[in-house]
Amino acid sequence: MKYIFVTGGVVSSLGKGLAASSLATLLELRGLKVIMQKFDPYLNVDPGTMNPYEHGEVYVLDDGAETDLDLGHYERFTHTNLSRLNNLTSGQVYMSVLEKERAGKYQGRTVQVIPHVTNEIKERIEEVAEKMGGDVIITEIGGTVGDIEGLPFLEAIRQFAIEAGRDNVLFIHAALVPYVKAAQELKTKPTQQSLAKLREIGIIPQIILARTEHALDEDVREKIALFGNVPIEQVVEVRDVKHSIYEVPLKLHEQRLDDTVCHLLHLQTPSPDLTRWRHFVQRVIHPTHQVRIGVVGKYIELQDAYKSIYEALTHAGAYKDAKVDIVRVDAESIEKAGPDIYLAGLQGILIPGGFGDRGTEGKIAATRYAREKGIPFFGICLGMQIAVIEFARNVCGLKDATSTEFDKATPHPVISMMEEQKKVKQLGGTMRLGNWVTEILPSTQAREIYGQELIHERHRHRYEVNEDYKEQLENHGLRISAVSQKGGLAEMIELPGHAFFVACQFHPEFNSKPNDPHPIFRSFVKAALAHHALPEPHC
Repeated sequence: MKYIFVTGGVVSSLGKGLAASSLATLLELRGLKVIMQKFDPYLNVDPGTMNPYEHGEVYVLDDGAETDLDLGHYERFTHTNLSRLNNLTSGQVYMSVLEKERAGKYQGRTVQVIPHVTNEIKERIEEVAEKMGGDVIITEIGGTVGDIEGLPFLEAIRQFAIEAGRDNVLFIHAALVPYVKAAQELKTKPTQQSLAKLREIGIIPQIILARTEHALDEDVREKIALFGNVPIEQVVEVRDVKHSIYEVPLKLHEQRLDDTVCHLLHLQTPSPDLTRWRHFVQRVIHPTHQVRIGVVGKYIELQDAYKSIYEALTHAGAYKDAKVDIVRVDAESIEKAGPDIYLAGLQGILIPGGFGDRGTEGKIAATRYAREKGIPFFGICLGMQIAVIEFARNVCGLKDATSTEFDKATPHPVISMMEEQKKVKQLGGTMRLGNWVTEILPSTQAREIYGQELIHERHRHRYEVNEDYKEQLENHGLRISAVSQKGGLAEMIELPGHAFFVACQFHPEFNSKPNDPHPIFRSFVKAALAHHALPEPHC
């Protein structure tokens, strides 16, 4: 087993996760089995209770673990199927240590960061190695070198490197090389300081990823290599890509990063076959067609809030040889000015998941607009609940119909809390989470999309379509096209006769990959391409 640890310095959001995922892609294409994991220094047990503005999207795994969004990159860029073992937070570490202390497992010893906390971290690495196997484990350390909360993780991997053997461990450090416009030059001092901080801890990276907006000239590379104590070929330029994040593996391969890693870890592998990956990237960069799809949400200004949805649309677009032009629409703006000004000109409308009532009426208005104008519509999680509420109000005539999440006293609770959720007291990790088996009903658009009766999809919700209103909804034309195998909960709905009006309670975006786009996204993009958009209004 070989171990690669990826750290970052100077600032956050350097793209460590993308760099680690891209390296995993290259190693996997060399025939290696690669496992990935993320260590997050924050004290939350997981990001499940965090506001998207705090931490972006919460990515849900098959086993129901609510994890960091970087695990989405890991699963999209590789064939690995991750579990709760693959995301460790300081909250989980300290919770485990304290539970052991309360149970007397430390036999009266004083509990300290070293060795008890660091041992807990090392044990997670060993557990992943033992249970998941593989040739290489890539571990990304979240945060920035120098952060107080990240020190136990850095100390743990320093110790682990000694125990595992130097020939089996590789440290990669990503650091910023900023361009100072006034001086018209790249500055290496931030990278030097970051490397010095790592050396103080006892970690000396063998590969340095220089995150930069401009090409590194030979002098800059030499300076980084000199202060980083590495050969110049182990300084790798990581520039912003022009078109797509899926270019990153190709750019890193051009600089022989995967060759260097295999050499340093004594891995004998063939060169990677990048044919399919290049073909996918070419379809993303040079598509034949173009389609405009609006995503109507409440966190729309935040790029990472709907990350997996944007990526799934990109995958489906490439599959259909089309560029998906994503138009982000703030649901609250629709509430103020109406849907026409924001939604005219779109060929598809998508309502993503979310929590709380802010922006709800804007989403309902957008759904009605799509239904009445015949625009392809796709609702996910809350988006399905919104579609049911809109239909109940405007087709079934149930005035003030809504969800009990928004109004507990509503006269028509067409969406209500699941029975088992009513007894739940704690918020974290208590929703209906992870993979559940769904039965797709025959003679439905959903069955056409999937081409099979039983599917497995990932969930994250507390509310569902109220059983008391199912018959009334279906009598007015709404089709419940899929139900959960356990409990018969409504999992998908559709409108027969509409160009494309499909919604699901689960999150299909978590099961989409570059060369294997999710079938609902494929069908949605196909329908959007066939739709002739209404002209945009004149301002």
